[in-house]
Amino acid sequence: MHPRAPAAAPATPLDRPGRDVPPPALSARYYTDPDTAAAETEAVFAKSWQVVCHESDLPNPGARLAATVAGREVLVVRTEDGGLAAHLNVCRHRGTRLVTAPEPAGKAIRCPYHGWTYRLDGSLVGAPEARQIPCLDKPGLGLFPVRVESFLGFVFANLDPDAVPLAKSCAGLAEAVGRYAGADLVPVGRDRIHDLSRAEVQEANWKVAVDNYLEGYHVPVAHPGLMRLLDYQGYTCEIEESYVLFASPLRDKPSANWAERLYQRIAAPMPGLGEADRRVWRYAVIYPNTLIDFYPDHVLAWTAIPAAVDRVAVPGAFYTRRGTGLRTRLARRLNMHIGWITNDEDAELVARVQKGLSTPGFEPGPLSRRESAVGWFADHIRADLGAAEH
Repeated sequence: MHPRAPAAAPATPLDRPGRDVPPPALSARYYTDPDTAAAETEAVFAKSWQVVCHESDLPNPGARLAATVAGREVLVVRTEDGGLAAHLNVCRHRGTRLVTAPEPAGKAIRCPYHGWTYRLDGSLVGAPEARQIPCLDKPGLGLFPVRVESFLGFVFANLDPDAVPLAKSCAGLAEAVGRYAGADLVPVGRDRIHDLSRAEVQEANWKVAVDNYLEGYHVPVAHPGLMRLLDYQGYTCEIEESYVLFASPLRDKPSANWAERLYQRIAAPMPGLGEADRRVWRYAVIYPNTLIDFYPDHVLAWTAIPAAVDRVAVPGAFYTRRGTGLRTRLARRLNMHIGWITNDEDAELVARVQKGLSTPGFEPGPLSRRESAVGWFADHIRADLGAAEH
């Protein structure tokens, strides 16, 4: 997947008096130190909600897939009653990976090595030649459970059994953008959030990619296409405890670029959206690494998964609604075309940042108010890693 690493994210307007000074950016070592990267696995990712797929990826009872969460593989399944369950993707017998490719249906989870079989809820049903296995404790040998939750139609997993429910920690977000999303979205194209094999890998620490998405301060310099399309002065940024929501209206002035100009003319909302949504782009970041673009013509959801201290995989997928008209479908294709250009610009930018952060003795300067969300993110990272050190 080559998602739009949409640094098109809107920035906070500067004409609001009394704005607080943004928190400081992260020190360079947070992006370059291997020990910090290792600590993040448990301190950040294992304690947060990680998007793994969309509900459409699990269409039937027994459908299952594997996704990466905090360095582990998590097996997500659709249960017989239409709900969701998640387990670590490892058989309790000898540690075999249970699922390697998505499966559309099934009544049980069977290990391909020795045939140990589990119900969809993870409980052990039985094992071949069970009488030959001394002390076989079926109730105690179920699959390791993982928290799972559907939010905005996307499936999230969390390794922390005590985590606050995502819907609670993101209170207000569903009310703000719920009309764009939901379980009834359908994917566009072959890319999927859980499929790392198709994901683009960018040459930067994962936090550089997230920082890039969290600010529009660089749009006038680095994204001429977006600057022609978006009303930069109209960007808004709402910072909440666990998420940030951005919005930017489209310009009324026709762009000099044919694709952008045509998009401005034909932009039309998907079913379920209103006329007020036709000329605005919205973006959300759910801490730490879930990023969702809400456009009139489609939704793009992606995530930033560390591949190394200076590499990040960015798997994601595009979604739309059934019944979308021809005009909206054409607008979507134009929007995605514009997005690939933005993505390529951002991939180069984050690589440049990563190189610069590795300069001995370098420390970041003060943040603009348009980078307030970068400071919000930095505060969360400092808090999580600080807690891990004590």
